[in-house]
Amino acid sequence: MSPRALDRRRSLLPLALLAGDVLVVFAAFCVAWVLRYASPLGRLGIPVPDARFADYLPLLLLGTAFLTAAYLQQDLYSERLLLRKLRSLGLIFRGTVLWLAGYLALSLVLRFEPPISRWFVILATVSVLAFMSAWRSAVYAWLTRPGRVERLQRRAIVLGWTPDAAALVADLRRSPTHPLRPVGWIRLPGDGPGPADCPELGALNNLPRILREERIDAVIAARTDLPAADLRFVLETCEAGFVDWKVVPSSFQILTSGLRLETVGRVPILGVEDLAIHRPLNRVVKRTFDLVGASVGLLLSLPWTAILSLLIRRESPGAPALFAQQRVGARQRPFVLYKLRSMHPEAAAADHLHQSTPANDPRLLRIGAWMRRWNLDELPQFWNVLKGDMSLVGPRPERPAHVARLSAEIPHYLPRHLVKPGLTGWAQVNGLRGEGDLVRRIQHDIAYIENWSLLGDVQILLLTFLRWKNPAA
Repeated sequence: MSPRALDRRRSLLPLALLAGDVLVVFAAFCVAWVLRYASPLGRLGIPVPDARFADYLPLLLLGTAFLTAAYLQQDLYSERLLLRKLRSLGLIFRGTVLWLAGYLALSLVLRFEPPISRWFVILATVSVLAFMSAWRSAVYAWLTRPGRVERLQRRAIVLGWTPDAAALVADLRRSPTHPLRPVGWIRLPGDGPGPADCPELGALNNLPRILREERIDAVIAARTDLPAADLRFVLETCEAGFVDWKVVPSSFQILTSGLRLETVGRVPILGVEDLAIHRPLNRVVKRTFDLVGASVGLLLSLPWTAILSLLIRRESPGAPALFAQQRVGARQRPFVLYKLRSMHPEAAAADHLHQSTPANDPRLLRIGAWMRRWNLDELPQFWNVLKGDMSLVGPRPERPAHVARLSAEIPHYLPRHLVKPGLTGWAQVNGLRGEGDLVRRIQHDIAYIENWSLLGDVQILLLTFLRWKNPAA
């Protein structure tokens, strides 16, 4: 397929998505109308006489237009989001909530005719989120089929070869549906040998030919220690070929999502600012989510906790069923973590020797091994969440001795304490538990902190229930 045909396809797909979203939103509104006015669910709201569909049709069309405008305001139809499912769903969630808030605000000052039931608006919000999630998931599955996804990916080359470049290429190749596809790298003075699986396309002076022949969409600079003339040559070549120019921020090894550009006088300055998870409104949202989720979790887990406590006391008479242990929380403040005791009472004397408990540890109770297999020993931690020591989702907390050791051994370990530890986390749902690949585990924790969203927390909780069994136990 020619570059012109590829560009045409990339530009037409967002328009097709926009048209599809309009139809799906309108269908969701129609379903919500049926649920509110023509189903038993409608009895939960205040009766509205003569609620004819024909009278409501103009309002449904107006609501569709406003919600579509909210999606457009979120830049949902950018070509760069075609292969970013989670980010698109996050923007859909944000746009729908924005629409809901806008309606509730307008309903206080305007009088709609016919009147619109608030129960209908809630049903419409739920219907839109369900319909749009299903529709966009189906579109994503269609776009990412082999043979099709390659036509939508943007071909990228790496300028210079460094450890950061190697990590970037490896990550992109681990995600075959990522919008960027690395096709090779360009050698710079001082570069060592490159990898066998990433072809070297030539030297810097061949850049115009490489961009043209390889149909490159993006140049990613892993090194910027070039002479000013060479750097200007790269930028001008990219501008002439309408190729994106990206830089790996080697000076910012972590928290790169918090990078912001500001201008002091006439000089642009790049620096790290507040992360999304630390913004006041997001902190309130996350804490509210924690309080509601932990309250429900604590109530639902009480019968199980009581039964397991009896079984623990039966196997280990005279010892408490609960186990309290000091862990390190947000800002490296210590707190007391509660668990159902899964080991013999004297096991604590050797606890500092292990970061995590092996599956065949002789210190384990019989009921303890079973509880750990299904993570049931962690049920009392809902109380830690209610107290504010923990969150439902976040990096798992470690003991002080292990924090001291790991922070000295693993680069960028301590930033995981910028947030509250969690009952579950992004690392855990990806199988990174116990004493496995600790570096990858920390990378997942940092990625969670950098890319936090409420929708992401919901996703991690759902994945936790689907993967509740602990494979390491």
